[in-house]
Amino acid sequence: MLRYSRLRSFSVLLAAATAMAGCTSTTPNPNLPQGAAAYDVIPAKAPSPANYVIAPSDVLNVNVFGEDGLSNPQVRVDEAGYVQLPLVGQIKAAGMTAPELSSQIATKLGSRYLIDPQVTVAVTEPAKRIVSVEGEVKTPGVYEIDNNFTLLSAIARAQSPTQTARLSEVIIFRTIDGKRMAARFNLKDIRSGIAPDPEVLNGDVITVGLSGIKQTWQDILRAAPIFNAFVLLSSN
Repeated sequence: MLRYSRLRSFSVLLAAATAMAGCTSTTPNPNLPQGAAAYDVIPAKAPSPANYVIAPSDVLNVNVFGEDGLSNPQVRVDEAGYVQLPLVGQIKAAGMTAPELSSQIATKLGSRYLIDPQVTVAVTEPAKRIVSVEGEVKTPGVYEIDNNFTLLSAIARAQSPTQTARLSEVIIFRTIDGKRMAARFNLKDIRSGIAPDPEVLNGDVITVGLSGIKQTWQDILRAAPIFNAFVLLSSN
């Protein structure tokens, strides 16, 4: 009778833990692109250095060929995204690639001051880039990233997923052309090489979902010793 009573207590515990998992587990948004569609929103490969988009706090080398007085080897993009240059004045740099900014500067100089000016712009010191990792990882937080930083790198920086993480529900949030976008990735597929490991960019937010099934068993494992459940099931 005692054994039956304890076994029944375990069954009640299992039902309660399952119900609790239903309340605490994350519900995926069915509208989020996933699989191949996710990589259409967030490409596996970030833009190449030639297509690097200048951002506030970047340091640029602006060279006007044959015009040392108009060149500046170290000009920082201000927080509003502008740089101040001789004869050109204030010009918007953030949001442009280095070739695009070179063309803009050359156009301004050629319109009033120089004949066919040759201008080159290079990013010599990119600003600090950060990514946020939250959800079911061991150490959620905001982390500094380098170029060519990937989703797996970001998860590793956060000390890997927890045991209750839902690896098929990893979401990257990104602002693209002023719009907040999101895409869902399967970390298991990426780890096994089935799917590409997408690069993460400055300002990305990565969220690792919670697995309700695993959480259920974590709850049981924590509570079962109180009812001697495992001892009971293994005893004669």
